[in-house]
Formats: sequence, structure tokens, C-alpha cells
Amino acid sequence: MNTKLVRILLVDNDSALRRTLRNSLAAHGYTIGEARSGEEALEAVTQENTHLILLDINMPGIGGLVTCRRLRAMTPQAGIIMVTVCDTEDDKVKALEAGADDYLTKPFSFRELLARLRAITRRLHPEPHCGTILRAGDIELDTDRRRLRRAGVEIRLSPTEFALLTFLMQHANVPVEHARLLRAVWGPEYGSELEYLRTYIKRLRNKIEPDTAHPEYLLTVPWIGYRFCDRSREASAREAGPESASLHEIPLFTSS
Repeated sequence: MNTKLVRILLVDNDSALRRTLRNSLAAHGYTIGEARSGEEALEAVTQENTHLILLDINMPGIGGLVTCRRLRAMTPQAGIIMVTVCDTEDDKVKALEAGADDYLTKPFSFRELLARLRAITRRLHPEPHCGTILRAGDIELDTDRRRLRRAGVEIRLSPTEFALLTFLMQHANVPVEHARLLRAVWGPEYGSELEYLRTYIKRLRNKIEPDTAHPEYLLTVPWIGYRFCDRSREASAREAGPESASLHEIPLFTSS
């Protein structure tokens, strides 16, 4: 996507950092908006269409985590990167649970920031599909219109949630390794950030599973990764006989 069509909202109370990022990102063709606080950010997204949000976690007022949760509810299709000086797993999980798509630790290089922004932009505007509709049980995922329905009711997903669910449904009944999922959804530079997957699988289960304690669709494959379970395809494979069923379609684990 042409960067001139992408608007980034910089949310940070550090004016010097905002100025540096504004000038650098504008030089790469992005349209830039600014906010000094969470309150200003919430107001800004009601005034302008925002595609990407770079949000500092430590700010006066309502703070970054509360701002992130409210921004996610207001702009479910925007990409959000949270920025902080902390680098613990707990901090990352809190940011992801608040609705962030990714996480950057200060100090960070501008090259790293660009890579993260481009990765999220690819999720916002993926390669077009030929009207593919993926179905399993009462789940229907329209990859062309980027819509998810459960039992006919539309469920709103963030770009990262949509990308993760799409990849798993496209590989239904096949255990997908952690590293493969991370690289497919977040980008080729990822592979060991298991907290990203744990958090996003939990968020998806909360949205599509009738009982999150006993998931039917998003199953954990211990020590390996995750598997989207399409029981109708499993039943068809069993009825057709072992000679016509792919080994990869036979469920290996059902642990949650």
C-alpha cells in the first residue's frame, strides 16, 4: 500500500520524540497526526481516519493501556503498536491484552519501527482473495470482505486477530508450529514471541468459542503450536476411509 494513503497517529507526551518521529515518518511518505495524551488520541480518531497508532504506554492522564483498550473498541481495524521502556513478558502481555498488535521497547531503531509498521500494514491490506469463504461448524470467515460470523452474528476482529484466524482455518486440522504462525502473521523476523500467540489465541477463543474452558475450534497442540479443528472435515475423512484421508488431516491432539 502507498504510504501516502496511510495515516499514523503518534501518541506520546514527549514533544521531542514526536517531532523526530513525525519528520522521519513523513520523509517516508506517511501522513502524520499527533496527540500528547490518551485523551487527545481518543479525540483525534473521531476526527480523522487513522490506520496506524504508535502509542506510548507511560503517559499522564488515563495512560497507555486504558487508551489502547478504548482505541481498539473505537477503531477495530487500526493497527496499534505500543511503546515502553520496559521489556518484561508481563509488560508485553498487558499491552497485547489491551488490544495492541505489536510492542516496541525504547530505545528502538527507526529501521525496526518501519519494519513493524510495514508488517501491520500488510495485515490491514492483504493480497486480495477470490472471494474465499471458510466455514467450520457455526463459524463463517469471509476473507474477501474480512468478516467473521458465528451463528450468523458478525464478530469484529482486529487485523491481527483476523490474520491469525484466517491462517489457522486455511490449515484446518493441521498442527501449526509456534514459529510458523508467528512468521506467517507477524512477519519473518518473529519466531520466539510465544506470549503474542498465547494472548491472541485467548482473545480469539473469547470471541468464537461457546466455552473457552473447553474449546471446540482453537486447540492447543502441546509443545508444538495450535490447530484449528474442523470436525465436519474430520468426519468426512473418516467416512472416506484411511486410504483417502491425508495424514495431516487426522487430529493428533485435542488438548486445550
